[in-house]
Amino acid sequence: MTKEAPIGVVTISDRASTGVYQDLGGPAMVDWLGKALTSPWRPVARLIADDQDLIEATLRELADVEKCALIVTTGGTGPAPRDVTPEATEAVCDKMMPGFGELMRAVSLKVVPTAILSRQTAGIRGQSLIVNLPGKPSAIADCLEAVMPAIPYCIDLIGGPFLETDPEFCKAFRPKAK
Repeated sequence: MTKEAPIGVVTISDRASTGVYQDLGGPAMVDWLGKALTSPWRPVARLIADDQDLIEATLRELADVEKCALIVTTGGTGPAPRDVTPEATEAVCDKMMPGFGELMRAVSLKVVPTAILSRQTAGIRGQSLIVNLPGKPSAIADCLEAVMPAIPYCIDLIGGPFLETDPEFCKAFRPKAK
């Protein structure tokens, strides 16, 4: 039996974490990943406030304790004073992967001119890839569609589990062996 790969799904929002409004970002990420991934996986979900220390602690727990090969976050990537997700991600990562943020902004700019305000990023902590996504469910889907083709191979390179995608939904790219 193949073991389920844990995938961290983190919603970062003061209002959603206190019940002011419903978390739509976390379920949107789980739904999209459920359509994209064909290999066994399970979400390890967290709903937390916009607090840098709390975000850092959550990312460390998901990477180091829960052993999530992939951790996706939603929220906290804008220019507002409480938007500190990129800073928290950078603080816990060993290597930054700026191409993820560049691609997500490029894709989002085709939809909305304010995408230039996004500070999404990605990085690696040990054997975990952390990807910061926007907060809006439709933007989450647009950005995951853009970056997911590279995610399984990145996880291969850092020693994580072999993630397979449904090529009819999202085709992962892996270089052919020579």
